[in-house]
Amino acid sequence: MSTYENVLAELLARSHLPSGRELAGLIQEAGLRMGFTGTATYLADLQQIRLVALPQHGAADRRTLDVDTSLAGLAYRTQQVQRSRDGHTAWLPMIDGVERLGVLMVSAPALDDARLGRGEALAAVAALLVVSKSSHSDLLVELERARPMTVQAELLWAFLPPRTIGTADVTSSAVLEPAYDIGGDTFDHTLDDSGLHLTVIDSMGHDLASGGASAAGLAACRATRRSGGSLSDIVTSIDRILDEWFTDRLMTAVVAHLDTADGRLTWINCGHPPPLLIRQGRVLPQVLAREPDLPLGWGFLAASPPTEHTQRLQPGDRILLYSDGVTEARSPEGDLYGEERLADTVIRATAAGAPAPEALRRLIQGLRQHQDHKLRDDATILLTEWHPSGRVAGG
Repeated sequence: MSTYENVLAELLARSHLPSGRELAGLIQEAGLRMGFTGTATYLADLQQIRLVALPQHGAADRRTLDVDTSLAGLAYRTQQVQRSRDGHTAWLPMIDGVERLGVLMVSAPALDDARLGRGEALAAVAALLVVSKSSHSDLLVELERARPMTVQAELLWAFLPPRTIGTADVTSSAVLEPAYDIGGDTFDHTLDDSGLHLTVIDSMGHDLASGGASAAGLAACRATRRSGGSLSDIVTSIDRILDEWFTDRLMTAVVAHLDTADGRLTWINCGHPPPLLIRQGRVLPQVLAREPDLPLGWGFLAASPPTEHTQRLQPGDRILLYSDGVTEARSPEGDLYGEERLADTVIRATAAGAPAPEALRRLIQGLRQHQDHKLRDDATILLTEWHPSGRVAGG
């Protein structure tokens, strides 16, 4: 084992007991031993607008960098290493699987490819340490927040999976706004032995009861799925939970499964906007539009099972699931955001080479700007790309 590998092994061994506040110091110490003159660890905020520095001895707390205008932000957006013009500083993406966390800044008198490779290894370990601490460190959670969160938003974020997941065959990425005040929207995506499960839920209302209904719906979905239940079993279970415990709440939903071996998409639509299919840089209108079942919460599904729909995808296809808060968002002048603008924004971003998480980040920024940063309804967007054998979807 090389000296640098020993440093990383020791960093992992020493990382179990320190708190989140000590994390940046541990990473900096390891960086010094690997030949860097300095390091700084930055995490993206909840809305992916800023990169916020982890507290570090000798540095000012809460330093922030703009995701859209800084070199650090470029590393975050593109998931590619970025070097300063003088060659003494580099920004290295911190990624957990395919989920973007932030960036690691490293500096040295000279940053050749070998030293940058060591820096990338340090950034990978730093990402693992951040993930391992985030579940029980309020410091790391608060660092990602620009303002207080409502109780219903706190409830729903606690239930959410990572915003981006994936394998060599598929990538799924989601965004949810208003991040600090969500009420009834939520999503789920997870990998199983045969592919990818997808869920988007929109509960009526925008209060704590709405958040509770969505959280219960998501829990029912997972409990049924993890017990071997089918898509029909899942939506029937959610319908039963709502009918029994949330009698004044209705919910629309799309629950789907993508077989990543053969591209077969199966889904059930309960009163929700239909999924959109994007192929070779354009939307195929109405291809995934089917007569929807009734919204969940009526209690009708026990007597009348929901309808499953199927469609075979082609390699490179993208599936876009969204809530009506996206397409029905209005500008101060009354202009609807609309389905066409939604699809066009995704197509333009991915055609320019942006990965799915970055395409959605740009989309949700545009949606906030469309409504003058005052979203009046929850907006959830989930983008799935099927790229079998690692063939990344083309524009």
